[in-house]
Amino acid sequence: MKKPGQGKTPWRFSIKTPKENILGYRVDSLNLTACVDSITDWMKKGKDCRWLACLNPHSYVVSLNDPLFSKALRNADWLIPDGVGIVWASRILKGVIRQRVTGNDVFLELNARLNRKKGFKVFFLGSSEEILRAIRSRMERDFPGIRVVGTYSPPYKPEFTGSELDNMIKAVNRAKPDLLWVGMTAPKQEKFILQSRDKLKVKFAGAVGAVFDFYSGNVKQAHPFFQKLGFEWLFRLSKEPRRLWYRYLVNGPIFLWYLLKTRVSSKKISF
Repeated sequence: MKKPGQGKTPWRFSIKTPKENILGYRVDSLNLTACVDSITDWMKKGKDCRWLACLNPHSYVVSLNDPLFSKALRNADWLIPDGVGIVWASRILKGVIRQRVTGNDVFLELNARLNRKKGFKVFFLGSSEEILRAIRSRMERDFPGIRVVGTYSPPYKPEFTGSELDNMIKAVNRAKPDLLWVGMTAPKQEKFILQSRDKLKVKFAGAVGAVFDFYSGNVKQAHPFFQKLGFEWLFRLSKEPRRLWYRYLVNGPIFLWYLLKTRVSSKKISF
């Protein structure tokens, strides 16, 4: 397995936010408020598309054998500590991250901010037509100051052809949104943004995966009490064991192995 962080990423002007090295990835150590402050600041003064991705133990393990996904995670302007495993990793590695900042947190807070300002336009890319209709309907109720200018349900497949990518980009650009939410699950959504960012005429794109399912009501979220304790993964596993067992019961321990190996090699662990 190739260690994440190897290889060069083309230079580009970076968003100035405090970051922490977690197993080769530069993860934002901002809290939710500061993270959304940074995004809204860019949306006010930026000229090109900057984007956000989420890091959790599952995505880390997937990236070990997927160089393009690894590159996407390293290239994200905001890489947030979405999983409680990343918070634990920071503590074990003597870092400063003490709370999760999930894709769902950013989605709700950023929409709330833009709703108060009014006049912003949003596009939703991913998932099924049924879920997209539910999202559009709920957005009209929750955030009436934001206009949903388009939705697009891409083909359900592991990889997209060049023409399929072009169709998605054209659909987004025709609608002229200010921000783009992408919910195609990892690693498809991150690869899409990496490959399309320079062609997308939006100020911000967020790869938020399961948020589409949560916000539409298609999948029930764990109670905030369990989220705070770090057991949201157990709730999700109990609801979708056939789909999520590998993520949590196989990739979780693999992540822990790499974490402990890094801790030992840093010579900061005492026995």
